[in-house]
Amino acid sequence: MATDTATEGRSDTAPGARETLLRLSHNPYAQWGAFLIVHVVLWLCGLYGAGMPLGDVTIVYLPWAQDAQLGHQFMGVTAPWVYPLVAMVPILIPLLAGPDNYVMAWLAMVTVFDVIAFAVLVTRRRNRATAAAWWWLAFLLLLGPVVLGRLDAVSVAIVIVALVWLAARPRAAAILLAVATWIKVWPAGIILAILIASRRRWRMLGYVLAASAAIVILGVAFGGLSNLFSFVTQQTGRGLQIEAPISAPWFWAAALHAPGSFIYYDQNLLTFQVMGRGIDVASAAMTLALAIAVIVVVLIGLRAVMRKAPTSLVLPQLSLAIVTSLIAFNKVGSPQYIAWLAAPVVLGLLMSGRRFLTPAILVGVTAGLTQLFYPWLYLELLNLNAWVLAIVTVRNVMLFVVLGWSVVALWRTGSGRAARGGVSRAETSDSRVWPLNRADAAPGDDLPIEAPAARVSPSADELFPQQL
Repeated sequence: MATDTATEGRSDTAPGARETLLRLSHNPYAQWGAFLIVHVVLWLCGLYGAGMPLGDVTIVYLPWAQDAQLGHQFMGVTAPWVYPLVAMVPILIPLLAGPDNYVMAWLAMVTVFDVIAFAVLVTRRRNRATAAAWWWLAFLLLLGPVVLGRLDAVSVAIVIVALVWLAARPRAAAILLAVATWIKVWPAGIILAILIASRRRWRMLGYVLAASAAIVILGVAFGGLSNLFSFVTQQTGRGLQIEAPISAPWFWAAALHAPGSFIYYDQNLLTFQVMGRGIDVASAAMTLALAIAVIVVVLIGLRAVMRKAPTSLVLPQLSLAIVTSLIAFNKVGSPQYIAWLAAPVVLGLLMSGRRFLTPAILVGVTAGLTQLFYPWLYLELLNLNAWVLAIVTVRNVMLFVVLGWSVVALWRTGSGRAARGGVSRAETSDSRVWPLNRADAAPGDDLPIEAPAARVSPSADELFPQQL
């Protein structure tokens, strides 16, 4: 009898705890309180932490903004630049507060972008969107202050909004993705995944091209024709940055005092790079390796699409595989690049629910390892401390683990019962959302992304192709 009573108590307590967790996760005060706490911590770490996590803001962005203000040169228009043209817009905005307040204004601007992206997620009040919002907050905290101190923060927030709006507002989503790509190039990988997986690919492509054409015309009107695409040519001849996965052999060789292996600071690109035997060949080969990696991933995605695999599975897996390839095979590998991974993981949590729990955890671990060496142990990294080199190496291995998961998942999606049309409604909708159980899912949680309220379909895969 005592055993029965204890068992009954446990069975009553567990649903009660889950119900409390569910209510708390949907509570606006809890959501925005957590958002505020995370960003206060990030602000404090950025302003007072080690390693100059806001160094690009003070040393790079502010001088570019002042040069444009004083009429000396406008990067991307009157001078060649490593970034696309629209990147100057968020760089100039904080200057409205004056040069002395530029850093604080930058942090405020990035926080506003995060507020918009977070609001777009939590105001949907669906379990999947709520889980994605909470995961994103955890991810920001794990990646650390660099997540606010780079242009990438602006592009990631824009892409997250675009992905949430993808089904209900395809035109706005396409325009936002185009604008984000003209800030940092990486969102082109998301666009490519959408064009492969979406049934509205040509309409989406038209919107993207129209928005890009408007940006190009504006740039040409200001006299920037010769430098409009300089961000492509400026990247081709650069060396291997110390954080890039390909740099590991030369980094370890420098730590072991191998002849001719060392790190140096590139005054033109303002980055630390590695030098050693065969470095030029490796640097030149990485452009081809990156292209091959993306092509292979695209072919696997096309295979899944041609086999009628569910779009709700293909799109997030393909997006994650492409974006991770852009990092893992990159010559740069800057810490802020890890922020790119937030967008495909948010999309995966929205569309695939618990199926994306594994990559969500893997990406979180990758972000935490990145914050360890940047900014907190960056000086030790430059001093070739073996323990810090090990952290960087493990972080880089994690990138290939994430890439491996996404490629294998994409291959299986194109090979399994889903691709043969045998997937069940329950398997497709999968209302279970980490950390909640199926019983906790609210009606309509199977909708992958925001949809008109008039039509609530029980199947995520049924809804998504019709809208996108």
